[in-house]
Amino acid sequence: MIPRALTIAGSDSGGGAGIQADLKTFHQLKVYGMSVITVLTAQNTLGVQGVYPQSPACIEEQLRSVLTDIGADAVKTGMLYSAEIITCVARYLEHSGVKQLVIDPVMIAKGGTPLLQDEAVDALRSLLLPLATVIMPNLPEACTLARLPLTDRVEDMEEVARALYALGPQYVLLKGGHLGGGDAIDLLYDGSEMLRLASPRIATRHTHGTGCTLSAALTAELAKGRTVQEAFATAKAFIDAAIGQALEIGGGIGPTHHGAYTSAG
Repeated sequence: MIPRALTIAGSDSGGGAGIQADLKTFHQLKVYGMSVITVLTAQNTLGVQGVYPQSPACIEEQLRSVLTDIGADAVKTGMLYSAEIITCVARYLEHSGVKQLVIDPVMIAKGGTPLLQDEAVDALRSLLLPLATVIMPNLPEACTLARLPLTDRVEDMEEVARALYALGPQYVLLKGGHLGGGDAIDLLYDGSEMLRLASPRIATRHTHGTGCTLSAALTAELAKGRTVQEAFATAKAFIDAAIGQALEIGGGIGPTHHGAYTSAG
């Protein structure tokens, strides 16, 4: 059977992030992609113009439709927006038999629009993180979830990773793209080993959807049966290629090129 990956996330009408980025990534990495839409957004490269959450009943029915018929080898979550939606998703996934769950705790859009309500952070911490195979926050998201001061020092990232691991995920993949300096430094922590991964920073402002794309690539590789370390290596190569050939479309922060990795390969 073809590997199956499910994304539970918001819809980006501009096509660069969210459900659309996830499905493009799944397709490029040769897994069968499915979606549960949590929020409809009106957005483009200039920003987010509207946010329209779906009802928990609608979300639960989508989950049931997909998972009771087709199933999923790996699942990722993106924009969940509210405590009500997080509660719905966590309660369903807890009893769904899903064994590989990737959490991308989407909180703020590239243009600054909040994508997770303040009161939803506690629900994310207590209900969803304990179910996660991998949690993949950027540094500001990680500090918020860990309830630690925002830092821009790579030396502080290990403390943040340990605090997140204590919340229950099997792995913490802490993205360091918000750090200054020449390299982008990520940390992968499994409770015992702290692996530091560095790659050259690519100079471009066209980075819309990078977090969604990276987490979707990792989810796709987990669906194929790869280890977390193997999946991250491929996901990192995928996003580096996508950023390196970012698409300069629209008048703002353009999207990455989801076909770059497979075209190069």
